[in-house]
Amino acid sequence: MPAPPAGDGKRVLLAAPRGYCAGVDRAVVTVEKALELYGPPVYVRKEIVHNKHVVRTLEKRGAIFVDQTQEVPEGARVIFSAHGVSPAVHAEAAALQLQTIDATCPLVTKVHREAIRFASEHYTILLVGHTGHEEVEGTAGEAPDNTIVVESPAHAAEVEVPDPERLAWLSQTTLSVDETMQTVAVLRARFPHLQDPPSDDICYATQNRQVAVKQMAADCDLMIVVGSQNSSNSKRLVEVALEYGSRDGHLVDYADEIDESWMDGVRTVGVTSGASVPEVLVREVLDWLAARGYEDVSAVTAAQESLLFSLPTEIRRDLKAAGRQDAKLRHDPGSVPVAADHDSLR
Repeated sequence: MPAPPAGDGKRVLLAAPRGYCAGVDRAVVTVEKALELYGPPVYVRKEIVHNKHVVRTLEKRGAIFVDQTQEVPEGARVIFSAHGVSPAVHAEAAALQLQTIDATCPLVTKVHREAIRFASEHYTILLVGHTGHEEVEGTAGEAPDNTIVVESPAHAAEVEVPDPERLAWLSQTTLSVDETMQTVAVLRARFPHLQDPPSDDICYATQNRQVAVKQMAADCDLMIVVGSQNSSNSKRLVEVALEYGSRDGHLVDYADEIDESWMDGVRTVGVTSGASVPEVLVREVLDWLAARGYEDVSAVTAAQESLLFSLPTEIRRDLKAAGRQDAKLRHDPGSVPVAADHDSLR
């Protein structure tokens, strides 16, 4: 339990872990290394990760983000985002003779393989997730005729299935753990033969960040989550904070988006960030708070993370061919502009 505030009572509880997960780290480094190896432009299908600042930073370095595969010139190089793509997208790329680099998070790839296996065994897959989210589109695309997206416990209560005895559930990796299990509980009550995935689909980083927020929330008058509006896991952190006792909670991309009125009567501020957020943006929020008297910062640690994923095969191959035995996988924080540069990225 965090210590009570001292002095004027203003304090910050800083969640750990927060920010980049291994899959995001891998994806961002993939684009950085591609720009170094091949030079700009390097095309990226969709946002490489769901963070406005990261995308704009990479755009400044020569990455071109497109919504559709057909926007990439024939024969060009394209990177698939961390959220994964369907077989149909791979087919589109092949038809255009694109040089592809797949930066799909390995944990998302795991869910794709589970979908393929369940479909091959003639199960209907109930995919818990948000319709239209890129990850859900990619997973459902592995078995489109066998997949039904289930968005909530209420949806689970009314979803219709072709065969109640041949059902399995999978989930988007960035959901609220609690709501996902509530949805699954409703499904299981209706369909007792429902099969579980072979291992947990919600990623370790999403879970760890939610656990930290749960530990902090009841002690917070205000929870500030650094992250973008299109980031599912960031939005879930605000929801979890409010559900577990924080009096108020907001999602911001930058420190200057914090509304001064949010601070009225606030003694304890919780701070965390989504899994696609560079630490420099969190530090700016802490500086903003410190300038207003919130200088007492205490960490709330829910877990230790050390996982790293190897870079995509294509990048490792070409680094080796270039004589660069570059094993560095972590994103270089120095490549992210500091506060003074942010206006040029907006």
